[in-house]
Amino acid sequence: MTADLSVADRLVELLDHLKIERAHFAASMLADVTGFVQAHSERIASLTLVCPPRVDPSLHALGNRLLIIAGDQGRPGTMVRDAIKNLPEATAVWLSGYFSPPWADAVADCTADVESALLSFLSKDSSQTNKRVLSDAQGTVAGITYHSQGKGPPLVLLPLSLASSQWDPLLSRLRSHYQTIVLGGPELGFLAMLESRGRAAGYQSVIRRMIDVVQPRAGEVVLEVGCGSGVLDRWVARYTSQANPIIGVDVNRYLLREAKVLTVQEGLADIITFQEADAEALPFPDEHVDIALSFTVLEEGNADRMLAELFRVTKPGGRAAVMVRALDIPWIVNIPLRPELKTKVQTPHGFVGTQGCADATLYRRFKQIELTRVQMFPQLAAFEQSETPQAQFAHGAILSALTPEEAQEWHKGVAQAVANGTYFIAQPFHCAVGTKSETE
Repeated sequence: MTADLSVADRLVELLDHLKIERAHFAASMLADVTGFVQAHSERIASLTLVCPPRVDPSLHALGNRLLIIAGDQGRPGTMVRDAIKNLPEATAVWLSGYFSPPWADAVADCTADVESALLSFLSKDSSQTNKRVLSDAQGTVAGITYHSQGKGPPLVLLPLSLASSQWDPLLSRLRSHYQTIVLGGPELGFLAMLESRGRAAGYQSVIRRMIDVVQPRAGEVVLEVGCGSGVLDRWVARYTSQANPIIGVDVNRYLLREAKVLTVQEGLADIITFQEADAEALPFPDEHVDIALSFTVLEEGNADRMLAELFRVTKPGGRAAVMVRALDIPWIVNIPLRPELKTKVQTPHGFVGTQGCADATLYRRFKQIELTRVQMFPQLAAFEQSETPQAQFAHGAILSALTPEEAQEWHKGVAQAVANGTYFIAQPFHCAVGTKSETE
């Protein structure tokens, strides 16, 4: 059963299928590579991390086979700079003046710099990797999709966080030097985290309350702005018994491609449609939809413009519902730790753009766009499984702020909590629902 396989096991099955003993890897999300590094480092000729949301000291096992490319601006840059102090053999290349949160499109924005750093680093490898693998082949192995093209030693390209362009701007150049194997599917990258979070009972309970407040009526058109993988569109479609046409929009072409595939697989393509769109300039006329939804998107851009667009496209009498991560409320981490470390791990974790919203100002902003019957309620979404992509992403956020000694205590505490059946982490969110006045 592939459903029970770890990402590391899936990667092993893929490499074995392609008859690759050893390859170069490039990625962004730690959850995609840490288990593989720990269990199969001999199969890694090198690992390049491009603008990683987190960096884990456990990568020290790779020694000088690790390259980290990151922007030098803001909290992401500071976080990477602090983390690599524990990785003395790693090579770091800084993208000057670049801010690289998870939604940054670094390969598109800094194509020449990323290409130069990556090819220069790979050219130093003197180990023996496979010189010939499957050419121009594609398929699915253990839930991972792959597309192999080019000539030369194998270079495995895993998803790049929330980057819209992914590796596309570099593929033609990389394929002239390497057999590139581009990986995808719902088991990898941010897609795995989004799908895992959207399926979690605790997260669904938060969404359910918001939808219950919205009270969709049969036939009303629902718009989700920033739909990502479409996991919540599919949940809403099932929760409302497919009684409402749903439009999912996102600026991210990579996520939209995957969302369409997953929607077809679940037999919901006749009720859910997807469209590329910028949340700050929606391609819809005024008063176009009955219900406008946005979940954990206002963090990434100009929150006021996004809210204004949600208001504009909503019909009089229609409802708008918005949720943002609450970086002003501590997490609840039910792990046995000494008090000082418990306080540290419960400090809110996450990135927010300079004009984004990830706090209680959501409520003031909602009032400012003159919605009526506004309901405001923070909520906690708890998850109780420690091995899911959602949990591993949360663990990565916590571990990125810890020293190696604190990380050891954390891992010991997690193991104890899991053994005792008391493990859970609860993440806070701010939620608001309002109605557009019919007298506008």
